[in-house]
Amino acid sequence: MQRLTFAAAALAALAAFATPALADEARMPRTISLVGHGEVKSPPDLAFVTTGVFSQGATAAEALAANTSAMTALFAALKEAGIAEKDVQTSNFTVQPRYDFQDRQPPRLVGYDVSNNVTVTLRKIGDLGTLLDRLVQAGSNQIHGISFQVSEPDAALDEARKLATEDATRKAKLYAGAMGVTLGPVMSISEGMTLEPPVPFMRGKAMMAEAASAPVPVAAGEQTLSIDVNITWEIR
Repeated sequence: MQRLTFAAAALAALAAFATPALADEARMPRTISLVGHGEVKSPPDLAFVTTGVFSQGATAAEALAANTSAMTALFAALKEAGIAEKDVQTSNFTVQPRYDFQDRQPPRLVGYDVSNNVTVTLRKIGDLGTLLDRLVQAGSNQIHGISFQVSEPDAALDEARKLATEDATRKAKLYAGAMGVTLGPVMSISEGMTLEPPVPFMRGKAMMAEAASAPVPVAAGEQTLSIDVNITWEIR
């Protein structure tokens, strides 16, 4: 009889612990989560140009000397264009042997190639076409691409946040109405940010042969700054 009493007491204790858990589960709020998207287009005010010189020589020293002379002229042209030293950064430098490959013959060393590239930050975006001409005339035979950026995107991103929130709320109200429920308080918010620069303007080694007296025509276009926000509401 005493064993039954102990068993009954143990079951009662388990029930006491289990009942609040079941009650809490029953009280767990129902929720709905929606993603909203907002984007704002803004004209860029910064341009980034990757430029440099590719040189060849019979020996590594000869190729390097030719490249060094050309890059010195290139740096001088950047200084004359008003580009600050902090806005010029070396982005690539290579010295490579060049081989002649003939069928069924061992590779034959025929010379060396030297490439030196810098990335230039242009803060007066209206001078981009003129700068490209200066670079080519100074000896640059490599321009790998141009990209653009908005230097102060905070205001545009804040507007995109508002648009994303409105988009998520609109969709949440639509779903709630379709399901016959009402939106309760917001339970969580998270966001993701995307900067979408335009496709880079590309020009290659042939640019030197295409140099003209008129500035190179370029178009900065607009940059899309977008926000995705995920919002969860309680529904009733």
